[in-house]
Amino acid sequence: MCGILGSNFLSNNFKAALENLNNRGPDYEASIKVGNREFGHTRLAIIDLDEEANQPMVFDEIILVFNGEIYNYQELIKEEGLKCKTSSDSEVLIRLYQKYEEDFLNKINGMFSFCLYDIKKEKYFCARDRYGKKPFFYYFKDNKFIFSSSINSIIKLLGSTPKLNKVALSQYVQYFVPIAPNTFYQDINSLEAATYLTLEKELKKKRYYKINTYKAIKDEKEALNSIEETLIKSIEARLVSDVEVGSLLSGGVDSSLVSALYSKLTNKKINTFSIGYNEYKNYCELDYADITAKHINSNHTRLEIGKNDFLNYFEDTLTALEQPHADSAAIPLNILTKKIHQTGIKTVLSGEGSDELFLGYDNYAKFLGYYDFAKSLENKQSEFLDSIIGALQNNTKESEYLRRVVKKQNIYNSFGEIYSDIQKRKLFKKVPTFKTETPKQDPVDWMSYIDLKIWLGEALLSKVDRISMRNSLEVRTPFLDYRLVNLAFSIDSQIKVGDTNKYLLKKIALKYIPETIVHRTKKGFNSPFNEWTHEEYKDEILDTILKVNEETNLFNSEYLKQIYTLSSQRKFKQHLWTIFIFSKWFKKTYL
Repeated sequence: MCGILGSNFLSNNFKAALENLNNRGPDYEASIKVGNREFGHTRLAIIDLDEEANQPMVFDEIILVFNGEIYNYQELIKEEGLKCKTSSDSEVLIRLYQKYEEDFLNKINGMFSFCLYDIKKEKYFCARDRYGKKPFFYYFKDNKFIFSSSINSIIKLLGSTPKLNKVALSQYVQYFVPIAPNTFYQDINSLEAATYLTLEKELKKKRYYKINTYKAIKDEKEALNSIEETLIKSIEARLVSDVEVGSLLSGGVDSSLVSALYSKLTNKKINTFSIGYNEYKNYCELDYADITAKHINSNHTRLEIGKNDFLNYFEDTLTALEQPHADSAAIPLNILTKKIHQTGIKTVLSGEGSDELFLGYDNYAKFLGYYDFAKSLENKQSEFLDSIIGALQNNTKESEYLRRVVKKQNIYNSFGEIYSDIQKRKLFKKVPTFKTETPKQDPVDWMSYIDLKIWLGEALLSKVDRISMRNSLEVRTPFLDYRLVNLAFSIDSQIKVGDTNKYLLKKIALKYIPETIVHRTKKGFNSPFNEWTHEEYKDEILDTILKVNEETNLFNSEYLKQIYTLSSQRKFKQHLWTIFIFSKWFKKTYL
């Protein structure tokens, strides 16, 4: 896991821009120049710890800077007959490019963002993994090209801060984050997941992967066997490492199952880590994590934090995220990954992706129950669907997705009264739409796909990457092995739904973890963020928001005051947090 940087011009700021990536790769740092082009890399050594695997890597007039892990690199060397001089997964990318040029990405099983530069052809070839685990930001304007794992490194090379991208802001208010290719900065783009770009005389982008949605599995027993077998293979692949691999353990089904399978596969006492709170115990899951840790006999680290810990890491977390990100769980994750780094562990397994693939969220169950009833009615498309969608929680991402999906509208929509009338007219002339490859007639696939692409792909994975790499820690996600994703979408939807959330996964989990964990009520990775920020900052929260709004005139000020009052009563907590985080970032960046 590493940091990458490159430009098609030389700059005195390159060294400072590269040093900004040091947390992503503290083990080695280097850069090289080829004509007026420069490439830089910071390395977190996980596979092949020798100097031969350092980057930028150059073979046969091809330069590589690579961030990520290729889990099947050893198989690829054998299957493709690759002649590699190192024992690293990095060189495999160069050899595959030599054999196939751009047409090898679907052979790779891993998480990655990279740039290959073909010196002879004067050609950049850059790519990002299927689900957006690893970041790739770029700037291309007036023939000036910069790419990096970090937005801030691009800004350092530019020498000035670009203007606010208001389309990104409008996406952020609904989805917690801007949606690729948008970032909060005009002209700084995020390469979309499952996409590569080439740059010779002009920049071109192409999507190289889409989920297989053909319904091949219609038998529950076959589905269970296939899921279990594929998940085990996925975990085995993610244990390939020349350093110790730990496991995050929240106390939920996903991380508990991953940890249990890891322990069983290796037959050793693995290291597990969890975090909880010494007050507001309704947010704390440490006792459940303890149950699983005892069951699998792991070497368990139980971290309990309070308000002061949360507040001490608040500003550092905002810095690590680089742009507004409205998931408050980033702060406890920052504290936890810092603790793991201090133990000397460089990589951990985590459970992201299970909820999206196996219908773990509560709103899935709510909607699917209503949907089945609606199908039995002759007139299921009109007023009835309006009423059932309205029955879901207002202003949540799930209810809004479903509202748009059922009405066959674009996913993107406006955000009601939050914007000033002036900003509404400006913003929504520029609104993009999303394209999807999922069958529109299958509501199960729709929900899984939308949350996989937006909530997981843009919000959760970006949070995990930015925060873990702040602390030089690599996070591997077995549920997001492309083989398991394709398998989940190939299972008949009625089998997946069952009679409870995560129906199929829970049946498998009962073989490996206690029933208490499998059948407990789902809780997301949350914290008393609203309680603690109100206790600490009080009216400073509203003062910051209103001061920024006086400068920008973006929002309806009366609405801002209203949600501040409501959040102090523990209502509309996420609404206030979203605007507060944006306001702090804007104040620091532009005022």
